[in-house]
Amino acid sequence: MMKRVVVIGCPGAGKSTFSRKLAAKTGLPLHYLDMIWHRADRTVIGREEFDLQLGRLVKEDEWIIDGNYARTLPVRLAHCDTVVFFDLPSEICIEGAKSRLGQERVDMPWTDDELDPEFLQWIVDFPRDVVPEINRHLKNYDKTIIRFHSREEADVFISAL
Repeated sequence: MMKRVVVIGCPGAGKSTFSRKLAAKTGLPLHYLDMIWHRADRTVIGREEFDLQLGRLVKEDEWIIDGNYARTLPVRLAHCDTVVFFDLPSEICIEGAKSRLGQERVDMPWTDDELDPEFLQWIVDFPRDVVPEINRHLKNYDKTIIRFHSREEADVFISAL
């Protein structure tokens, strides 16, 4: 039974949409790391404050935590029972990021009207730069790991709950 779920993957992969569906199905409280880290004025809180908030959050009995933040992945992995990893092609993630432009989001404290070139490059480089790091971390923990290679796989999983 899932009680503490980490949802990770490339921006634009569908993590937040999936997390909302999972929360609706399971009743688990949902937390977006982007909403903790970012302020509405596009500044960020300090690392120490972020780590304190995350430290309190992972000690709760039940949760879904949506977001990458590789630096803090070991903390989340140490406390979770399930990892959902969206391992999708960059092209799909770029389309996903573009599709949400101009839309208000519950997982981000502002609305983007254009895709920042640096952010776009991060999505392109994600499979090369971040996925190997995620895989290294996952090998260090005995957790249930659910890896999706398409949004359709994620939808089938939610439907089966």
